Amino acid sequence: MMSLKIGDAAPDFDLPGSGGARIALKALKGRKVVLYFYPKDDTSGCTKEAIGFSAQKASFEAAGATVIGISKDSVASHDKFIKKHDLSIALGSDDEGAACEAYGVWVEKSMYGKKYMGIERATFLIDAKGKIAQIWRKVSVTGHVEAVLKETES
Repeated sequence: MMSLKIGDAAPDFDLPGSGGARIALKALKGRKVVLYFYPKDDTSGCTKEAIGFSAQKASFEAAGATVIGISKDSVASHDKFIKKHDLSIALGSDDEGAACEAYGVWVEKSMYGKKYMGIERATFLIDAKGKIAQIWRKVSVTGHVEAVLKETES
């Protein structure tokens, strides 16, 4: 698996999204995209991150960016998550894992000594030309949204 680098073309994706929408990268050409991958709907870190991105949605839009969260959860799970926490960002369902694979975030993880495959919390800033402008891997949620916003505005 090739690891993406800054300057690479962002891999395209076309996923079923929250609220019955389709979320496709090519449909966002000409805009910056903040694409963040997260492990699971309604878990503490993922909820905090989604609420953080939702709270700053207007600031990201003012910077010309669309925020999209992706996990392997179903659209039904995403819709429930959005409703429960009043989220305003789009969530894509990568149930087959193609986008996770393309972005290199489907990785071996370890918890309590057990190894398993899961989504690494990671964020990609994609510029208006579809190139990767910045990458954050193994994200710690605290302060992350602010760091991404700062980079998106520059």
